[in-house]
Amino acid sequence: MDTSSDNTTTIGFIGLGLIGGSIAKALKSARPQIRIIAYDKNPETLALAKKEGIADATADSIDGTFHGCDYIFLCAPVSDNDENLTALKAFLPPSCLLTDVGSVKSGIHRHIEAIGLSSRFIGGHPMAGSERIGYANSKARLLENAYYILTPTAEVPPAKLEAYKQLVIAMGAIPLVLDAAQHDYVTAAVSHLPHIIASSLVGLVKDSDSAEGIMKMIAAGGFKDITRIASSSPDMWQQICLTNTDNILNLLDDYIRALTAVRSQLENRDEEQLYRFFQEARAYRDSFINASSGPIKKSYALTVDIADETGALASIAAILAKNSISIKNIGIVHNREKAEGALRIEFYGEKDSKTAIHILQSHGYAIYPHCT
Repeated sequence: MDTSSDNTTTIGFIGLGLIGGSIAKALKSARPQIRIIAYDKNPETLALAKKEGIADATADSIDGTFHGCDYIFLCAPVSDNDENLTALKAFLPPSCLLTDVGSVKSGIHRHIEAIGLSSRFIGGHPMAGSERIGYANSKARLLENAYYILTPTAEVPPAKLEAYKQLVIAMGAIPLVLDAAQHDYVTAAVSHLPHIIASSLVGLVKDSDSAEGIMKMIAAGGFKDITRIASSSPDMWQQICLTNTDNILNLLDDYIRALTAVRSQLENRDEEQLYRFFQEARAYRDSFINASSGPIKKSYALTVDIADETGALASIAAILAKNSISIKNIGIVHNREKAEGALRIEFYGEKDSKTAIHILQSHGYAIYPHCT
C-alpha cells in the first residue's frame, strides 16, 4: 500500500476530536490529495471539518461510507472502541488497515484478536496532546516532532507496517515500534503516573491553602511546570486509569517507596543522601533528548523586561505581529523565582522563538530565552 503519491488513498476517521482532527489536518497539509471520510457523534464537528476542507465526506453513522478506506483511525473515546469495531467489521475491505490513538494498547489488541482482525491492525499512540479538547482546538502542528508509537500485531505484513510508518512521517511525527505490553508499561511510567502525581499535588495545595488563597495566588515557576498536565481531560484520565490499572499500581507502589525513602532522609537530616537524591535526578533529567517527543510538549518561550506602563505589552505584541510571528501564549510573570524578565511569551516552534529574540533585541529589549 503506497501512500506517498497515490491520489486515491482514502482515510476514515471514527471520532474527530483533538487528536483525530490534528491527524486529519496534518495529513491534509502534507498530502492534499488524500481523501478523508469522517464520522463523529457531534454534527457540528463534522460540519466544521467539511467547511475547513479537512473532511471530503462525512457519515451520519458507521456504515458503508467507509467501505473504500485504505486506513481507518479509531479516534473516539476508548470506551466506544469495542462497539465501533463491531459496527465497522461489516464494511471493511480486505486491504484496509485499522489503527487507533488510545493511550493504552493491551485492551484493544485483545479485542482485535477476539473479533478476528489481527492481520489488519496496528495500534497507534501519538505522544502529543493539549489541555484543550475537541476538533476546534486541533492543529496539524500538534504532532510535529512527537513520537508516534506503533504496536503492530504479529500478523500484520511488514509492508503494511512500513507504509503506515511513512504515513506517520508525513504527519511530521516520529514512528517508534513497540509491542503492546511494553507500550503500556512505558506510558504508565512517563505519562499516566505523572498525571496522577500532578493532580495529587494540585489537590494538596488546594487542601493546604489559606482562606485568602495565598498559595494559589503565588503558584508559579516549578509548581506550574510540574502540574500543568493536571489541566487535562478528567474523562480521558479516568478511562486510562481504569484500563492500564495494573501497570499504574505497580509503578505507584514503587513511587511511594521512593517517597518514603526521601522522607527518611529528611527525618534523619542525611545531607549526603539528600544531595545524591537531587544530583542523580538532575543528571538523568538533563540527559533527556532535547526534543518535543512526549506527552508533555516542549515549550519554546522567552521572558522579556518591560516597563510597567500603559501600552508596553501591546507594543511587543505589535512588533511580533508585524513580523508575522504567531504567539501561542503571553502573560505577566508574577513569580520570578525561576525566570528573569517580567513578560513571558510562548511560541509554537523554535524558528518563531529564535526570530522573536532577534527582532526584540534589535528594538532594545532585554531577552531571556528558555526552552523546556
